[in-house]
Amino acid sequence: MRSTVTQILTLLLAFVVGTVYGVAGTISHAYRLGWFPVGLVLSLIGIIALLVAMRALTEDRWTALAGGVGALAATVVFSGSGPGGSVIVPGGTLDELAGVNLGFVWAIGVALAATVVVAWPDLSRSRRSADR
Repeated sequence: MRSTVTQILTLLLAFVVGTVYGVAGTISHAYRLGWFPVGLVLSLIGIIALLVAMRALTEDRWTALAGGVGALAATVVFSGSGPGGSVIVPGGTLDELAGVNLGFVWAIGVALAATVVVAWPDLSRSRRSADR
């Protein structure tokens, strides 16, 4: 059993790390090598790996949720236009691949990754009870 202070610090750290990954993914998702969206693929793999690692290492859904919320918050914040009118995630046809906006795929991918990792059943308890 972890203390309350340790749990709060763990959640805060997971939120910050998720935010950093969300910023990095939001900035790099648009990188392409020819027609292939290398940035989007690597960003999605990175956020999925981060959330799975958070869940596996802490054995806690809340930590993965905090990381996912941080990544999603960073994605939403950096998807808007800045004070000078600059845009990191362009809308419309500017950032499309086969008719699908890559920024939209990134935002939905982050939310879907966080949902699946948090909702995934805890199979370690069923294995422990089967071993008895």
